Amino acid sequence: MTYFHSVILDRDKCHGCTNCISHCPTEAIRVKNGKAKIIKERCIDCGECIKVCQAHAKKAAADSFDMLNQFDYNIALPAPSFYGQFRNDLSVNKILTAFIKIGFDDVFEVARGAEYISAATRRLLMEGNLKKPVISSACPAVLRLIRERFPNLLPNILPLVSPMEAAAMLARKQAHEKTGIPDERIGVFFITPCPAKVTSIKVPLTLEKSNVSGAIAAKDAFGRIRPIVETVEEQPLGVSGREGISWARSGGECKGTGVEDYMAVDGIHNVITVLEEIEYGKVNTVEFIELSACTSGCSGGALNITNPFLAARRTTQQSKKTELKEPENLNVDSLAWQKTVTGKPTAMLDDDLEEAMRKMEQMDEIFERLPKIDCGSCGAPTCKALAEDIVRGFGSETDCIFRMRERIGELARELYEMKKRNGKE
Repeated sequence: MTYFHSVILDRDKCHGCTNCISHCPTEAIRVKNGKAKIIKERCIDCGECIKVCQAHAKKAAADSFDMLNQFDYNIALPAPSFYGQFRNDLSVNKILTAFIKIGFDDVFEVARGAEYISAATRRLLMEGNLKKPVISSACPAVLRLIRERFPNLLPNILPLVSPMEAAAMLARKQAHEKTGIPDERIGVFFITPCPAKVTSIKVPLTLEKSNVSGAIAAKDAFGRIRPIVETVEEQPLGVSGREGISWARSGGECKGTGVEDYMAVDGIHNVITVLEEIEYGKVNTVEFIELSACTSGCSGGALNITNPFLAARRTTQQSKKTELKEPENLNVDSLAWQKTVTGKPTAMLDDDLEEAMRKMEQMDEIFERLPKIDCGSCGAPTCKALAEDIVRGFGSETDCIFRMRERIGELARELYEMKKRNGKE
């Protein structure tokens, strides 16, 4: 199977500090021979390792502005969280106008796409055919997490595309009607707060092909816009309202569902805890659950500049300046998934079931010999992960410092006994 991941490792910068392995929610990182290694089958591109790597050895492979040269007409799709990177006294229209100044031909707010998804969600919830609790499908990192670790919950996921894809569809249609330029010559670029969105564009799970041409990191767009945004003469480009901009922070999507019994959870480790409780049947009364891999929702994305809590506050202030704007000509079917998402468990030790069971027994035996303190000194996040690495062939029991100490003690005793015997002879 071919994997694409936007989170990549710069081995030259890696110090082998093991900080990342304790923060990775899917145990996708190991440290071997003083360097980190990302296990591609486990990585969900959540960006947690980017946030905690003090050496800046983890980064996201987003697209560059040079990609605009490949198209005749380019549209910027800023995420709602992008507004929170700027001071509150800078209007949304100023920020949107700045995109025209840095080389885009047009701009379309993802916040407007979010309003279409909110309206479609309300309609589907009203029809009553969704499995409860309904789980939001907006965060691609969460979607991949469920696919790999909680496949039993896939039927609970809201079968609608993300606001990014909805905005891209609307932007392409509008651009073609306005210019007559063929769709393949129109470039649509998402200004992304997180690496998971980059992956969802390159390898979409719910669509045959993404409507987005590329993803530019929010920090890169910020770097170009910040020097000019205060002096631009703003144009009335904003079309989104309060509901769409609110999607930038945790809980914003929930408020657009129209239901009272909802729950918003942010932070990937908190998300995992809640998903486990859903599987155990402990979350039975909640109608809708919004799950965001990043703290404070998209405002906490690894590719943003501003502190997530400050950014969330800023978008709250921006949303208060706008009115509610209902979507026009809503077509729920056009926003539905094109493909069914199926489970892709990563824990199988072998394709052959009998061999997998044998390796599982071997893993349990090795685990029983390990100290079970999950110190991470071996380069694996837990003792169980080390046992799995050993069975898979890229680890040994002496990677554990406690097992190594025991082995050194055994060797010392053997040498001592040997010396005693030789002395007697």
